[in-house]
Amino acid sequence: MLRLNVYFDETRLTDGTLLTASIDRANYKVTFAVLVVGVSAYALLQSLVIPALTTIQSVMHTDQNTVTWVITAYLLSASIFTPIMGRLGDMIGKEHVLIATLLALSVGSVIAALAHSITVLIIGRAVQGVGGGVMPLSFGIIRDEFPKERLSSAIGTIAAMTAVGGGAGLVIGGPIINSLGFHWLFWIPLIMTTVAALFTYLYIPESPVRTKGRISWLASISLSAWLVTILLGVSEAPVWGWGSPKVIALLLASAVLIAAWIKIETTVRSPLIDMKMMRIPAVWTNNLVSFLFGVGLYSVMAFLPEFLQTSRSVGYGFGASTVTSGLYLMPMTFGMFMLGLYSGKIAAKYGSKFAVILGSAISCAGYVVLALAHSENWEIYLASALLGIGLGLAFSAMSNLIVLAVPPAQTGVASGMNANIRTIGGAVGAGVMSSIVTSTLLRSGVPAESGYVHGFIFLAIITLFAVVAAALIPAAVPDGQVHLAHAELAIVPGGTITEG
Repeated sequence: MLRLNVYFDETRLTDGTLLTASIDRANYKVTFAVLVVGVSAYALLQSLVIPALTTIQSVMHTDQNTVTWVITAYLLSASIFTPIMGRLGDMIGKEHVLIATLLALSVGSVIAALAHSITVLIIGRAVQGVGGGVMPLSFGIIRDEFPKERLSSAIGTIAAMTAVGGGAGLVIGGPIINSLGFHWLFWIPLIMTTVAALFTYLYIPESPVRTKGRISWLASISLSAWLVTILLGVSEAPVWGWGSPKVIALLLASAVLIAAWIKIETTVRSPLIDMKMMRIPAVWTNNLVSFLFGVGLYSVMAFLPEFLQTSRSVGYGFGASTVTSGLYLMPMTFGMFMLGLYSGKIAAKYGSKFAVILGSAISCAGYVVLALAHSENWEIYLASALLGIGLGLAFSAMSNLIVLAVPPAQTGVASGMNANIRTIGGAVGAGVMSSIVTSTLLRSGVPAESGYVHGFIFLAIITLFAVVAAALIPAAVPDGQVHLAHAELAIVPGGTITEG
């Protein structure tokens, strides 16, 4: 089979980065289209099953605590594999690892689609979590292949697709369940990931940027250990109680394991996460904002539909069906998509830091509206639109800042860790939000309106902290090394490198 890229030369830079060039490379627009398909499928799988949890619980004869692991297993697996797959891509080639990641998503989708027990379904979701590597690998490929003037808009759009996919999953999940059954929530993404894997093989050229080294499995195991303990503790806290011995023990264990992981990463020859990189001001400030945004995004996706579906007979809510509650989130999905498309232009004119601050402030306004005005349809639509605009603008700008703040060889691991921290923030936020919402229950067992009000206020405060954290981002993020994208280098046989 004819490939579009034929390699003819390799050059190793002074820092050990391996630069590989090809005579004929795919048009970057084709590369972008393929990446959008893969990222969209991964993003859909984050939230597509949320509307189906009640159905899955009934069909598979399980309890609410167990069925939540359909979400938790996916988040946990993604948290572990996102930095690992990003690191592998930097080392052995992003195209090869992206294909493997998409195939893992496909295999996990098949397992989940064929599952007739909750255990098999959870296993399938855990396999799907390997797909978390799609994000850092996509960012790395964009940096390697795209012209510099196209970087911001491409990264912004891909980043926005993750948020858009999350919102779209809530919108289309209901109709799919009603017309086809919940198993199709996995068959449809399977088609997308299979097509993306095939087109990646055919049309995306192998990465010209490599970094030597190897995976530190000790660092990987320690990373997995603290992620398992913290996510298990937070996800079970609403059931066991935040003051229960088991939750306290898990959270204390996670603190010890985090310290051990950092120690390992600073001493091993080939760290999974370069701690020097994590101390770069543009990196740690963006990671902090990402964590806070994750708290808000995952919480609102999990609890706003539940609020909307609450019967009006209890004094609040809209009595919306699964399908109707998804329609209320359409402005959020549309806003994230549109701002993702135009975030590059906004960042180019006003700066990515300004875009993050503005997006954080607009998102905060959305949560305030939900807390103070949630009895009329237009109020929900307004809050949904504000969240979409704010989240789309900030996510896109943050991803661009991360990519430009690190050397090309570290793009995968840096952007992977940023996405990872957002996932952790989402898991922590969902656990805290659940505890707040369910702190006061009515006689019917339904949360009182005050629980949701306090929960939305909590999200507004968290996002206000994100505004402050965004203000700490350096005003300018210099790209300290020569941009290594093939589109900007002319490499002639014999290994001579000249800037184009």
